[in-house]
Amino acid sequence: MGQSSPDASRLKGCFASVRASSGLLGQGGMSGGGEAAILSRSCPPRPDSSPRSQSLPALVPPPRPGSSSPIPRSPEKVSRLGRARQGPRSWAQRPSQSGKMIPVAEFKQFTEQQPAFKVLKPWWDVLAEYLTVAMLMIGVFGCTLQVTQDKIICLPSHELRENFSEAPCQQLLPRGVSEQMGGLREVSGLKNNLDLQQYSFINQLCYETALHWYAKYFPYLVVIHTLIFMVCTSFWFKFPGTSSKIEHFISILGKCFDSPWTTRALSEVSGENQKGPTTGRATATVEASAGPGKANEGEKEQVLVEPEKVVTEPPAVTLLDKKEGEQAKALFEKVKKFRVHVEEGDILYTMYIRQTVLKVCKFFAILVYNLVYVEKISFLVACRVETSEVTGYASFCCNHTKAHLFSKLAFCYISFVCVYGITCLYTLYWLFHRPLKEYSFRSVREETGMGDIPDVKNDFAFMLHLIDQYDSLYSKRFAVFLSEVSESRLKQLNLNHEWTPEKLRQKLQRNARGRLELALCMLPGLPDAVFELSEVEALRLEAICDVTFPPGLSQLVHLQELSLLHSPARLPFSLQIFLRDRLKVIRVKCEELREVPLWVFGLRGLEELHLEGLFPPELARAATLESLRELKQLKVLSLRSNASKVPASVTDVAGHLQRLSLHNDGARLLALNSLKKLAALRELELVACGLERIPHAIFSLGALQELDLKDNRLRSIEEILSFQHCRKLVTLRLWHNQIAYVPEHVRKLRGLEQLYLSHNKLETLPTQLGLCSGLRLLDISHNGLRSLPPELGLLQSLQHLAVSYNALEALPEELFFCRKLRTLLLGYNHLSQLSPQVGALRALSRLELKGNRLEALPEELGNCVGLKRVGLLVEDTLYEGLPAEVREKMEEE
Repeated sequence: MGQSSPDASRLKGCFASVRASSGLLGQGGMSGGGEAAILSRSCPPRPDSSPRSQSLPALVPPPRPGSSSPIPRSPEKVSRLGRARQGPRSWAQRPSQSGKMIPVAEFKQFTEQQPAFKVLKPWWDVLAEYLTVAMLMIGVFGCTLQVTQDKIICLPSHELRENFSEAPCQQLLPRGVSEQMGGLREVSGLKNNLDLQQYSFINQLCYETALHWYAKYFPYLVVIHTLIFMVCTSFWFKFPGTSSKIEHFISILGKCFDSPWTTRALSEVSGENQKGPTTGRATATVEASAGPGKANEGEKEQVLVEPEKVVTEPPAVTLLDKKEGEQAKALFEKVKKFRVHVEEGDILYTMYIRQTVLKVCKFFAILVYNLVYVEKISFLVACRVETSEVTGYASFCCNHTKAHLFSKLAFCYISFVCVYGITCLYTLYWLFHRPLKEYSFRSVREETGMGDIPDVKNDFAFMLHLIDQYDSLYSKRFAVFLSEVSESRLKQLNLNHEWTPEKLRQKLQRNARGRLELALCMLPGLPDAVFELSEVEALRLEAICDVTFPPGLSQLVHLQELSLLHSPARLPFSLQIFLRDRLKVIRVKCEELREVPLWVFGLRGLEELHLEGLFPPELARAATLESLRELKQLKVLSLRSNASKVPASVTDVAGHLQRLSLHNDGARLLALNSLKKLAALRELELVACGLERIPHAIFSLGALQELDLKDNRLRSIEEILSFQHCRKLVTLRLWHNQIAYVPEHVRKLRGLEQLYLSHNKLETLPTQLGLCSGLRLLDISHNGLRSLPPELGLLQSLQHLAVSYNALEALPEELFFCRKLRTLLLGYNHLSQLSPQVGALRALSRLELKGNRLEALPEELGNCVGLKRVGLLVEDTLYEGLPAEVREKMEEE
């Protein structure tokens, strides 16, 4: 008992080594748990240990032959050894430094999108987003453990090299208690002094060579795959070809959702839908819609049974201010332009399908290789390295410290991937089980009553399908800005804000006929305040689209004249009755004559009808016009078009038509025989009709008083002799033609009072023109006349003579015998002097002499008592040459 046994001495040396090592390592910063590790590594097996204990080799080299204890070391040697062991540690054993690690916040940018984009994320995308966040946390957690704590601990195996396999390592697994008892087995090996360093080397070497790549890189693969999923999910939000459309759509959608006009429009519709039949006693009121979408509604009359107190409820929705109305108007324009831009293609739909297909393929690839390699994460790893010259062993059994945790993370990751894959498969089912490139607002139309909301297609439809997955209320409120009825209501509201009755009264003025006229041009609609101006006699609407007259038109009791210039108008039947006998003059100007409202031809009290527009190419030859039979009082008909014949319907008013004007815009008018039926016609205008001769049908119009053949292709007027049959003809306009001479038998037109021959190619005038004794106006300006016949002095009734823009060098003295001359236009000729006989024209009030070669004016101008300075058109230098008393006389009031 007093003598130490070999086992006891060996145990004492073991504890001495542990105490020395623990003290040194404690100074180096190791935790208290290191003593147990050193004890387990340093102590040799006891002889009475179990078989499992016998298989564990000693950390130190086996003793030399003949010795019974390990080699003793002095405390100084142990101290030096401990300090040497505190040198560079392995990469897997270094403590983490938070300043050099990648923080989790860096991944925030991959998971966060703009909050507005959430409306385009259905529930499966939201679920997938949370799943990717969970998978990313698994990957980041695994990477953190792998970088900071993951390592492998290896112990040598006593098995021979040729017999080494993983079986001995499997024996290290926990077994029954009975198997843990066994005898001590002493092992032998190469003796050296490198104990801890050699195991650090072996640990690192086995970690790189024996550990499976999946066990080493599993956390990194999780992070990489998760980032790929994130990119696939949000790529269409970042790609320039799609992100721009998405951003614009979300911006417009948010503004439409929050717009006060959306709430007002839906509230008005819901109020109309809730409006049921009137219960109790009805009041005698006439309800009429003022909105443009209610134009065709008739009046709803209710019979008064007994007068009751009527309680007026305030409107549920207040009026929009001007700023909100303008913003809503701008939204309508943005929605129109965006719809045209997005409906052209399907890049959003295609991109979403591609990224979903890519995620499904990625899911199957991840699932397959993870299920195959997940079992490679093993707690015990067999390692064989050729290090027998250093350690005495070539086979090792290693312990992967984080294998159990990594295997659990792997199973969690696979579970999340499976759920993620199911969502992707459902997304594919949703994409293909019904057409997503078409979107119908049928339910919205039925619910809101806006029947004109159009269906959309392509990318526009696809985004609306996604919106419905988020909240269908968005598409319902967005549809308000696709409705033309809603837009017209908004325009009407803005108009009523801008055009008040006071502002409209400032625009009232008298027109050429002396009527009090209100002219409105280029407005988006017709303000309601117009119908509060009961004094209006003429209404002129120009470039106002889609005019629908409300029942308030009946308040204009003095309305007699209506002009619709490029302003197509709709008129309810009740208002047609109101205007049928009241309206006297109407002017309609449009692109094509078939756009003329049909109610125009039913105004039987109409006296003047002015139509301007082109016939369609297929109707230009036939010149078909609506029947004019209802226009029993029509006296003036003006038609500006491109007809090749006089419309047959003109004969419907032949018995009472007094003035007919056909302006053909240069198109040749061929068939004129129907003019013979217009027996009561007094004025006829055939302007720009391509006529080369005076039509013979005109000579049969016995009541004709005025004839205008302006802007035709007349070269000869030999037919002028036939005008003697038109005994009432007093005005003949042959201007703007190509007439080279006037025939001598013009003298037959003794009753002619006005003759217009300007803008022709005349070089001489016949002397017989002086025999037209009734002539009061003669216009021969803009020709090539070099002289005037003296016989013009015979025109004693002549009051207006225009010979400007010719080549006259002198005037005949006989011209000044026309004592009744009031206007004498001689400008822009070659006159070198003006005869003093001009003083005989005492009635002269207007004299034009500009553009001649005059050097002085005769003093006799002072005898023209009616001539004032404002009526004398002459150069200032010539006027200053007149005597002072003459100038003073002209400048008198």
